[in-house]
Amino acid sequence: MKIRVGLGSCGIAAGGNKVLAELKKQLKDKGLDISVESTGCIGVCYFEPLLDVIEEDMVYTYGRITPEMVGEIVEDHLINGKPVEKYLVYTNKEPLPALSKQVRITLRNCGVINPESIDDYLDRKGYQGIKKAITSMTQKEVIEEIKASGLRGRGGAGFPTWFKWNAALQAAGSPKYIVCNADEGDPGAFMDRSVLEGDPHSLIEGMMIAGYAIGASQGVVYVRAEYPLAIKRLQHAIEQARIQDYLGQNVMGTDFSFNLRIKQGAGAFVCGEETALIASLEGERGMPRLKPPFPAQSGFWGKPTNINNVETFANVPWIMVEGGSAFSQYGTEKSKGTKVFALTGKIKNGGLVEVPMGIPLREVIYDIGGGIKNDRQFKAVQMGGPSGGCIPASLLDTSIDYESIVKTGAIMGSGGMVVMDDSTCMVDMARFFLDFTQKESCGKCTSCRIGTKRMLEILERITKGQGREGDIELLEDLAVKVKDSSLCGLGQTAPNPVLTTIRYFRDEYQAHIKDKKCPAKHCKALITYSIDSEKCKRCGLCAKKCPVSVITGSKYEPYSINEDGCIKCGNCLEVCPFGAVKVE
Repeated sequence: MKIRVGLGSCGIAAGGNKVLAELKKQLKDKGLDISVESTGCIGVCYFEPLLDVIEEDMVYTYGRITPEMVGEIVEDHLINGKPVEKYLVYTNKEPLPALSKQVRITLRNCGVINPESIDDYLDRKGYQGIKKAITSMTQKEVIEEIKASGLRGRGGAGFPTWFKWNAALQAAGSPKYIVCNADEGDPGAFMDRSVLEGDPHSLIEGMMIAGYAIGASQGVVYVRAEYPLAIKRLQHAIEQARIQDYLGQNVMGTDFSFNLRIKQGAGAFVCGEETALIASLEGERGMPRLKPPFPAQSGFWGKPTNINNVETFANVPWIMVEGGSAFSQYGTEKSKGTKVFALTGKIKNGGLVEVPMGIPLREVIYDIGGGIKNDRQFKAVQMGGPSGGCIPASLLDTSIDYESIVKTGAIMGSGGMVVMDDSTCMVDMARFFLDFTQKESCGKCTSCRIGTKRMLEILERITKGQGREGDIELLEDLAVKVKDSSLCGLGQTAPNPVLTTIRYFRDEYQAHIKDKKCPAKHCKALITYSIDSEKCKRCGLCAKKCPVSVITGSKYEPYSINEDGCIKCGNCLEVCPFGAVKVE
């Protein structure tokens, strides 16, 4: 028997360290010699902290554990052998639908192994992929295996992985470099972070295989400094791999050598663009460079460089062990394998999911994500982060593959999936994402630096009730100019949220501009709060919760709101138990 506690960032934030401390105390006090390990995020973040009790072929998973529950689990389950049913969320024999509908390749070890134990990784075919490559395959054969898998870069654009590797192999120049883009900057995205925290050795091995394939002996992981736990576990994994001869000179007694280091980035969104990332690696300001030449010909320090993101590299060891054909059996004709998504927003069961390409959006949101919070009406889902777009309810059966998503006006992106319900204002959502990209613009291109600023100003006017006739057309015109004249992907895709919301929710823009109303009742300048005197029971809760004291009334007369002083905080709406507060 052994126990593992979920200690990814989500588990720790939910109180996992307190659960672990109490568990160790209980085991010590009761004289129980049971192994306790930590693990990463398995994806069901809404059940954290998670605690697994593992007995031979059975795994019992307890969810939403507090330190107060630990004693009961120790007494009943560990000592008396009776699982505590009221705390159980699933077992390996009766898994959650959210897990049983997934195919886990990238996340195969996350939430299962101890990320700080190289032995756990080795027990699950770890470092067998690099061993196979360097002892029995040529560089070309490795690239052909990746080609057979159909693996496309999981960082956003979906460029064929084998093609980038082959270009770097054929490029003249030495030394060559392998760079991992772990600068995950999309709001609401945490796919790469979870792999680094839960299975860092898969990244190391994937980068080593890529290094062998292109003839590189040096690798760099460019990871944002906001991921301290990921950095700590990755550094620990690198040190373990060096000690056990999986990194360094003459790996496993062969002629192949590979060294790896970590570079912490300051968190600039534009550094997710590969040429801006390279500039940052070289100590320069993170600004994109004109292509060509591409990094495969002239990258880090002007040498041939291959750049992929964490998820892409994490797939590679599995492909090398199981075969490219095993990976390509999943997905569609042009989009092979699986894809990891971070489900966030107005979703009941937020977290990480890994699904085969080609699965409908509806199945991910409703069958895996559990549907919309409070059973409200689904309105749209933002895919691709600030560079992506909003996909409306009418397209909920869209297949999740690169081509189908692009047709909607969105992009696959790195895997962010922000779900919105009928309380979301699509104009304000476009404003939010454009505000992000405008602030993150490096400023190199006039069209991006100034164009996004002008677009943001128009959106801010519209949400404040100051929209004018012609604003929609002006936004569309500016969006096209920014897309067509920007140097890098940030500027070229920044208008996407605006264009897709105008495309699918034009009536909301018109309501803001012509009627001076926000249909979602979200934009403060366009809504008013009032109290229905017939429904008001004169309890006074609304007046007590009003921070600016503009609600008056008594037990003898209905309460009312002085609109002139109302700051539209919504407190009265939240506390009224009789539905008397109206928003119009």
